[in-house]
Amino acid sequence: MATYQAHETAIIDTGSIIGDDTRIWHFSHIMSGCRIGNACNIGQNVVISPQVVLGNNVKVQNNVSIYSGVVCEDDVFLGPGCVFTNITHPRSTVSRKHLYEKTFVKKGATIGANATILCGHTIGEYALIGAGAVVTKDVRPHALVVGNPARQTGWVSENGRRLHFNEKGIAVCPESHILYRLTNEEVRKIDD
Repeated sequence: MATYQAHETAIIDTGSIIGDDTRIWHFSHIMSGCRIGNACNIGQNVVISPQVVLGNNVKVQNNVSIYSGVVCEDDVFLGPGCVFTNITHPRSTVSRKHLYEKTFVKKGATIGANATILCGHTIGEYALIGAGAVVTKDVRPHALVVGNPARQTGWVSENGRRLHFNEKGIAVCPESHILYRLTNEEVRKIDD
């Protein structure tokens, strides 16, 4: 018995695994071999290609394309119209399905509206990709990246708020009030 909800216009191919309390909205297509975790929300007109993996509590907004080779960990947010690629040199006349490259989106990362993620890269934990950015290389955990090509312009907390580090490399999240330390281009929470 299905423990997820899917709109009647959604297409779910056989062989996909969909977790409890996941919701799939209008005109979305979940292809064979996908693994979608618990409590995910798949918006309207979303395409999830074969073998894609989405962790728990992943939010996929409307008009997103997630192609084979993409793995999203728990708590990832994919903004409206963002897209992933999976071939470096696509050609209509050349079959390269055996060359699909893996792309990893780590726990808690956010990808903004209409961003493009070129294949073969890793987006670090809690990173924030700005709207319309084109990601052409790996993104560090907690990094804020914008533009085309995307470049790092700062750091963000687990709440997605910009961090401003003092001369000692300490910042406080303006929303959660959790402290963070920046050392050697690496951001970590300061435990109590």
